[in-house]
Amino acid sequence: MVAFSFAVLVAAAVVTCLFMAWVLGANSNSPPFAPAIGANAISTMQAAFVIGLLAAAGALMQGGSISETVGADLIDGVTITPLAATAGLLTAAGFMAIGIYTRYPIPAAFATTGAMIGVGLSLGGDPAIATYRRLGIFWALVPVMSGGLAYATATILRRDDVPETVGVPLLAGIVGAIVANVRLGVIPDPTAAQGTLAGFVSRQFGGGPTLAAGIDLGTALVTLGAGLLAFFLVRERVRVSVEDGIRSFLLVLGGIVAFSSGGSQVGLATGPLENLFRVELGLPGILLLAIGATGILAGAWMGAPRLLQATSREYAQLGVRRSIAALVPGFIIAQLAIALGIPISLNNIVLSGVIGGGLAGGSAGVSRRKIAVTITFWLITLSSSVVVSYGLYRLFAAIIGG
Repeated sequence: MVAFSFAVLVAAAVVTCLFMAWVLGANSNSPPFAPAIGANAISTMQAAFVIGLLAAAGALMQGGSISETVGADLIDGVTITPLAATAGLLTAAGFMAIGIYTRYPIPAAFATTGAMIGVGLSLGGDPAIATYRRLGIFWALVPVMSGGLAYATATILRRDDVPETVGVPLLAGIVGAIVANVRLGVIPDPTAAQGTLAGFVSRQFGGGPTLAAGIDLGTALVTLGAGLLAFFLVRERVRVSVEDGIRSFLLVLGGIVAFSSGGSQVGLATGPLENLFRVELGLPGILLLAIGATGILAGAWMGAPRLLQATSREYAQLGVRRSIAALVPGFIIAQLAIALGIPISLNNIVLSGVIGGGLAGGSAGVSRRKIAVTITFWLITLSSSVVVSYGLYRLFAAIIGG
């Protein structure tokens, strides 16, 4: 009887994880292509299809660090049980489903973090104050960094004294250099769980002497080479046709950010089940990530178009240059968060970039009321998800037994 009850709880937790991942695919993985849709570089349905594939790939290759943070670092003194994980995931998914229905994107990181803190406290755990401080500082800096970088980049791209064959390719070069140093689970690294393309290529040739910050010469050269390659490829496209070249770069950026969003978001669905899968069931972490990736893929294909329309049309009327300015900081910040193991909201990052890029062309294209209501939704989500998940777990425990 005990074994049967445990099996039922495990099944319920896995189904809830899939539902949460579905909502993430429909909600939090949509913003990366919103600027491209707003700039008429891709259709809504095409964007939803591509988002699903790339976000699922990112979930499998980059999702481990966020999953561990959500599963183990948000509460001290207790481990998350299957019933608690189910209550937390239902709470977070419910908040984001409301966001989809109302067309106000709810930040998944806020909803999930609040929900897992709530169930952790309900289990008798202690607040992880140091973790909350670290998350709070990073979250507070995201709008400033993303919006500020987008505004500065859009302003430069709009300047008449900066040729199109210089400004846009230069941004492409920066992105290319960063991509070469993105950590991926499919790249082996003897010193880390995930390796980088630059590090892998460097090791094939001996690496060379160590430079500043522990980076060897080979890695630095590969990084430079990747940046130069991206620079010249985009420059050639822009020389042939300015608009087509810029739109092509915008689409590539959207794809890269969608991939990053999968890596940063899947842990919000899988993190609560980390202890269950790794400790109680003894299953590999990649299996849990695969479950999350499947849900994200389905959610992007089935639910993303509605929110894509809202995000792309209602926040700012962007051209392709301001759209690029919105996505570049989004990619940088998302990868930084993955490297630090910090759960983040792609809604927060990309929408801040969209707003910053829109303001570079004047405030007329930005809905101030929509922005104010969205921020209010975010703050309410973080606080109320703690209360709701606390009460929901208590209810489940009273009915089923903890």
